Amino acid sequence: MSTHAEQAQTLIEALPYIQKFNGKTVVVKYGGSAMVSDGLRRAVMSDIVLLSLVGIRVVVLHGGGPEISRMLKAIGHPSRFVDGLRYTDAATMGVVQSVLCGKVNKDLVAQINGLGGSALGICGIDGRLFQARQLDPRYGLVGDITAVDPTLVRRALDDGFVPVVSTVAQGVDGNPACNINADTAAAKLAVALGAEKLILLTDVRGLLRDPADDATLISVVRPDDVPALRDSGIVTGGMIPKLDCCLDALAGGVRRVHLLDGRIPHSILVELLSDKGIGTMLELAA
Repeated sequence: MSTHAEQAQTLIEALPYIQKFNGKTVVVKYGGSAMVSDGLRRAVMSDIVLLSLVGIRVVVLHGGGPEISRMLKAIGHPSRFVDGLRYTDAATMGVVQSVLCGKVNKDLVAQINGLGGSALGICGIDGRLFQARQLDPRYGLVGDITAVDPTLVRRALDDGFVPVVSTVAQGVDGNPACNINADTAAAKLAVALGAEKLILLTDVRGLLRDPADDATLISVVRPDDVPALRDSGIVTGGMIPKLDCCLDALAGGVRRVHLLDGRIPHSILVELLSDKGIGTMLELAA
């Protein structure tokens, strides 16, 4: 149990980080285990409220795969995946819009508001925030983002809101809407906003030299390190496209990108407002 002195030291340690990031934009991609556990969801939303209240401009971008799968099962429509992407036919797209832009988005907005924050739900179609064309017919209505217009998100931030964004895009090739990858959308939005940081919550500690050993966490990665990490087999599977999103964000001007374990309560606060980072940080060489 921490003493009063230890609690005070924690607050003192956070002060220079609060000063450094005051007025800066941080984009948080929210998903994974932190989204389906009530306790972890509350911890993440509490972190976001605290960051907002100390003057950091926080944008939350979310997916909702498990909720979509549950709804599809409830209506008797099969979930199908091609190359790891959800095959999105017209019926599935209707569920994606209903679940992401409706229930999931508004539940998160309500929780942030209930914790003392001020949130505003935004669908990726609103204001043509995300525009996309069909990636490949074999994936159905899965989109490749062609343009990002952050005007609506900026206005929400300027008015003191935490924008909560669902990952659906306006179609530009005859399809009214497209399902889009949340990591990609978060990276592109972070670039469009000129964000200081992009945080991707995952279900692993970060980038590990040995996937079975959390003690092998790689704390800092620079773009020049990535080819060797791939050649050595450290970066494999689903971490490859995730790392590509991180590199795209850095190339687009985002200062730092963090891969954090969303299963650790308050991982966002520990990473941003303390001397001890707990995930993998990607940054350009100094």
